[in-house]
Amino acid sequence: MKSLTLKSLAALVALCFAIILTPQPASAEDDPSAVLNQIRSSGVLKIPVMTGEEPGYIKDKDTGAWSGFYVEFLTEIAEALGVKIEPVETTWGNLAADFQSGKIDIAIGVNPNPKRGLVVDYLWEALFTDAWAVLTPKGKPVKTWAELNDPAKKVVVQKGSTMQIVAEALLPKATITPVEDRNLALLELQANRADAIVFSIFDALQITGQGLGDVSLPEPILRNPATLAVARKPGNAGFINFLTNWVLQQRSLGLAQGKLARSWESRGIDLSILPAGFSF
Repeated sequence: MKSLTLKSLAALVALCFAIILTPQPASAEDDPSAVLNQIRSSGVLKIPVMTGEEPGYIKDKDTGAWSGFYVEFLTEIAEALGVKIEPVETTWGNLAADFQSGKIDIAIGVNPNPKRGLVVDYLWEALFTDAWAVLTPKGKPVKTWAELNDPAKKVVVQKGSTMQIVAEALLPKATITPVEDRNLALLELQANRADAIVFSIFDALQITGQGLGDVSLPEPILRNPATLAVARKPGNAGFINFLTNWVLQQRSLGLAQGKLARSWESRGIDLSILPAGFSF
């Protein structure tokens, strides 16, 4: 009886070792390609698109189709993954919530933001670099941020955006008015309810073609890395690795810079305002 018990115990131990050594199916927590595989199996890459954000996002009024350089970049990413894009209309301020609810898989042209960084993973390598600028009424350009840091100055920003963070940090004395999107910000300027709107320099240059005001690149010049972001969740390491390699190729071969320059030039955007040596 004692011998039988020892044999049974030995068999049990051997069985336990066999179970431990047998490869187990990977879960999302330990499979770095889980998110990448999910996107590829779904057949779509869910991307954010925004009205009033030309030339990055351009909506055809007749067909509803989206174009623009951000859409071009995201379409190229989707094609590399073997899937199609699925546009989701949103705003810059809603991106974090969109990631958390699973509405989007990726965002592009975003700026690292500590609050969003709680739920979003940013790529360390920027796709391109611009700078923070201001659009002011015609004939009223500014040379420094300090000129706007006055209780009498009304500064408009897009709510929940990095522009709001910049304004609140540099212009604590100014009256800061957050609005939902770019068009509402421009309406404030046109109605003489704003002394300045904070924009990225390339967005501001795009707007100058409408004759709405003067663009200034105030000192100190604040460079602005535009990167990619994905939702922070288990299994996204492979997706981040894929995107990082894509960004590095875009920059090292001049693909990103060429695409941006062609896009701005095709819309008559004058890049001469950029300071000497400024590189995007």
